[in-house]
Amino acid sequence: MTTAPRRIAVLSAGLSNPSSTRMLADRLAAATTAQLAERGIQADVDVFELRDYAHDITNNLLTGFAPPALESMVNAVVSADAIIAVTPIFSTSYSGLFKSFIDVLDPDALTGKPVLIGANAGTARHSLAIDYAIRPLFTYLHAEPVSTGVFAASSDWGASADHVAPLGERVDRGARELAEAVARRQPVEDADPFDPANYLGEGRSFGHLLGGLAGE
Repeated sequence: MTTAPRRIAVLSAGLSNPSSTRMLADRLAAATTAQLAERGIQADVDVFELRDYAHDITNNLLTGFAPPALESMVNAVVSADAIIAVTPIFSTSYSGLFKSFIDVLDPDALTGKPVLIGANAGTARHSLAIDYAIRPLFTYLHAEPVSTGVFAASSDWGASADHVAPLGERVDRGARELAEAVARRQPVEDADPFDPANYLGEGRSFGHLLGGLAGE
């Protein structure tokens, strides 16, 4: 019996190029696809650098309409079987770009979606941000973040890395939990890009949108 391939959407909210945020996102994606392969499941990975969509995200917030490139990316994310979301930590919380992208999504778009959370910062003092800032955000959206969140401080990438709980072990644990969550679920069916429910929300129509713009 052949298992249907799954799609993993990777969101990287790093602002620089190259960035440690993207490095962590790539490690989480590679570990997840390896874990799925061990379970006989092929996974296709789509990586999205949010900084490439920063202007489109701002325009969407100002006008209520997503430019074509952003609309295509959002459709790919909400129709994926799972999400890996990685953000840098600024002022003890997720980045403004990361939150702005979340704000353009329909509130119900991620319902039941398995999510592996990653975050990085200059110091390990920010590691709790995953549980007091990012996890509640995805829980509010009715997504299903796995138990392990993977935080990486600058020191995790150098020779002075933590040898008690190495980054590699944390990556593998989070990836294993996401792979298990994906394997338990049926593959997400391809969404009809012309169905308004896919980007306006279930049960809504263009009439709702026009009514909202008219202040009704």
